[in-house]
Amino acid sequence: MLTTGQTLLHYRVLDKIGEGGMGAVYKAQDTHLDRAVALKVLPHDKMADPDRRQRFVQEAKAASSLNHPNIVVVHDIAADGGLEFIVMEYVGGRTLDHLIGRKGLALSEALGIAAQIADGLAKAHAAGIVHRDLKPTNIMVTEDGRVKILDFGLAKLTEDEPASAIGPTATLRKADRPKTEEGFIMGTVAYMSPEQAEGKKVDARSDIFSFGSVLYEMLTGRKPFVRDSRIATLASILHDDPKP
Repeated sequence: MLTTGQTLLHYRVLDKIGEGGMGAVYKAQDTHLDRAVALKVLPHDKMADPDRRQRFVQEAKAASSLNHPNIVVVHDIAADGGLEFIVMEYVGGRTLDHLIGRKGLALSEALGIAAQIADGLAKAHAAGIVHRDLKPTNIMVTEDGRVKILDFGLAKLTEDEPASAIGPTATLRKADRPKTEEGFIMGTVAYMSPEQAEGKKVDARSDIFSFGSVLYEMLTGRKPFVRDSRIATLASILHDDPKP
């Protein structure tokens, strides 16, 4: 946990703005260039293995080369005080999950957001980069309606885990956890493609499947495959068609 005023290199922490499985995110001030940035501090267990870290760095370098208005800019990967972090463009606004209501978005609004997501994905896929974790919490919408896709490259850290870490075996180990935590886990699983649910390697088509799940939720206010448990959700992704 970083505190307000703490510094990492020349970045001064201003406020914590989010947290997830891939680390905590802070708004910070770049004291060299006098601009606001976002710092994502990565979990130590994800970066401990040198080979895995190297693969991630390569992926992040590729993601940082993407120049598109609908993809958040990666400025740097750095380390200080035993912490490894990514420096990104700071984007004001709200994540898509906070915009989707119980009945979904108006059709025109949903299509406007979806078109921008598709444009960003197309740019990344043309460069051979797969997001692997597209979901509403990774999509920022600014006050003027501009969409920014977050966290390209980060999901590479989890892709290299054994298949059992994201498959049914892990679900059974988590079965005795509180319902609230299971709901949180399910929120991530809900947008997986079938090949991800089976622990297989993924390509751009996996992102397209996840994009379809996001679009469904934008239009209906419901996740297409969510069931009462994580393992049931995974089974639904593999075998069920969403309710029309």
